[in-house]
Amino acid sequence: MDCDEFVELVTDFLDGALPGADEARFVEHLAACDGCEAYLEQFRRTIDTLGVLPADSLSEQAKDQLLAAFRGFRRG
Repeated sequence: MDCDEFVELVTDFLDGALPGADEARFVEHLAACDGCEAYLEQFRRTIDTLGVLPADSLSEQAKDQLLAAFRGFRRG
């Protein structure tokens, strides 16, 4: 697994929705990649900080900015 695939699978991993083989690859990559480990921790902290927000609690602009920030994250 490369870092791009890891980033694409983060939410599924946190939701417990990855098939077993994909989860194993995810965890294996996580153990070997400090950048992705930091990314996952940042993602977890963001979720903990924001909690569960109703879908309509953020403007479209705010949603776009958050998505852009995570997409722009540079690993390692």
